[in-house]
Amino acid sequence: QVQLVESGGGLVQAGGSLRLSCAASGGTFSSYAMGWFRQAPGKEREFVAAISWHGGNTNYANSVKGRFTISRDNAKNTVYLQMNSLKPEDTAVYYCAAAPNLIVVTTTGGSWGQGTQVTVSS
Repeated sequence: QVQLVESGGGLVQAGGSLRLSCAASGGTFSSYAMGWFRQAPGKEREFVAAISWHGGNTNYANSVKGRFTISRDNAKNTVYLQMNSLKPEDTAVYYCAAAPNLIVVTTTGGSWGQGTQVTVSS
């Protein structure tokens, strides 16, 4: 079972940038598709972005297309989420997930990390 630890969250002004990281251990990282989800207060967890095991395929939620970029470094067992042009509505706890393939991680998530808080002030 893979263990996931997110980091890189924080407080940023609208229009700013953050890069989230998710470090994996306890499994074969390069065999997993990886995803990012987020959950705002009082709302359900929602899909943000996902990347295939080899990095060649990505999916994004419409709300973040053109602003967020997901990437991975299989040598470092880490997936990243570069977030630019942040908006107050991006405020949420961000979670990474690992799953056997891109479709599964996009639609249902998978093994979850503990999350990292992102707060965007207006």
